[in-house]
This record gives sequence, C-alpha cells and structure tokens, in this order.
Amino acid sequence: MPVTQVALIVGSGRGLSASLARLFAREDMKVVLAARNVEKLAPLMKATGAAAYPCDASDPADVAALFAKTVKDVGVPDVVVYNASNRGGRNPVTELDPDEVRTGILVTCFGGFLVGQAAAKAMVERGSGSILFTGASASYKGYPNSSSFAMGKFGLRGLAQSMARELAPKNIHVAHFPIDGGIRQGPDDKRGEGRGDDALLDPDAIAETYLNVHRQHRSAWSWEVELRPWLEQF
Repeated sequence: MPVTQVALIVGSGRGLSASLARLFAREDMKVVLAARNVEKLAPLMKATGAAAYPCDASDPADVAALFAKTVKDVGVPDVVVYNASNRGGRNPVTELDPDEVRTGILVTCFGGFLVGQAAAKAMVERGSGSILFTGASASYKGYPNSSSFAMGKFGLRGLAQSMARELAPKNIHVAHFPIDGGIRQGPDDKRGEGRGDDALLDPDAIAETYLNVHRQHRSAWSWEVELRPWLEQF
C-alpha cells in the first residue's frame, strides 16, 4: 500500500491555493490549510477534507505552533507550499508608508523563511520532502510603484535558491515558481476580458505543475519553473 502523503499550504484562500488543495486531495494526500482567517476556508475544507489552522506566517510563534499541530494531528508534511504575500503598498517610493512596507516584507519574505526553516527541520530529520515557494513577476522585475513587493519577492527568490543548494544533498527538494501574470480567481474574474482565453493563468494548471515538480525524480530536479500565459511579454 502506498504511504499517504501530507501537504501543508500556507497562505490559503481561493485561486491557486484552493486549486492546490483540491488537487492534493484528489491525489489522496492529507491536506492542511493555514491562513490568518480560517473561517473563510470552510467550503474548501468541506470539499477536500482538509484540516485548517490559523497562522500569521510572519510570526515565529504562530509558525512553530502550526508545524507542531500539523505534525501531531496529521503527520510530518511531505510537501509544504508557501503561498502567502503582501504588497506593502502600491505607491511611488517617495509616498510609501514604512509600516506597510515592513508588513509586506515580513509576510512575503520573512514568513517564507520561517515556514521554510520549520519545514526543513522536520524534513531533514526524516530525510525527504519538498518545499515550494510561490513567486511572481516581481521576483525578478522591479516595476514602478511596486518597490515594496519587489523587495519581498526578490528576497523570497534568493531564499529559495540558497535553500535549494543547501538542502538538495539532504534529499529535500526546494523549488520556486515565478507566476508571471494574473491568476484567474474564478469564472467571474473579468481582468482578462478582451485579451483572449489565456490572458490569465489557470490555477488548476499551475497546481499540476507544482505537483509534477514535487514528484520529479531526484536525478532531474528543477529549482525554478517560470509560468506565464503565451501573451505575457518577458
């Protein structure tokens, strides 16, 4: 009998994280969701049989409690996805609120470190696992009026690259996924109107890529996979 795997998704909600939860559940994984507000996850929990725990990913105590509860109640995660982010304001650099910028960097980058560190500690002891980070266009392109988000996402990419090099010899697969474009948030998402069917990325298709990377043979691991619609310039 195959061993049931455990998948932990930090920064859960609709869109990509919901697609990941549904896919992992269909693949007979035990799914754990983490978000600041778990009440909003009730429909997804019902659909996937997932457990859910409240967690502020930028708070070391919250992250430690999340992993302790997950290990105790469900098991050591086989795959951890860090999907949380915060833009920290979308203004000219001369007008950014320093407190908003601090919050953005703490959630987008420092939270990734906290979750990645906790996942690594559990996985190294066992000797296997995947840690997957969700990036963005801002992971390698600093846009005007988006310096706060760029700082957070640039930092997250550096974290992922460093962890991938450090942990691969220990059989821990670390990968980063720059999502270069908008992700469709549901059938009522009008952001892609007039640009064709592929104007927005399909979150179910992105989730399939995450799962495929998690299942890659160790002799051919990817550390980074960029995903974008064909009409997105790069």
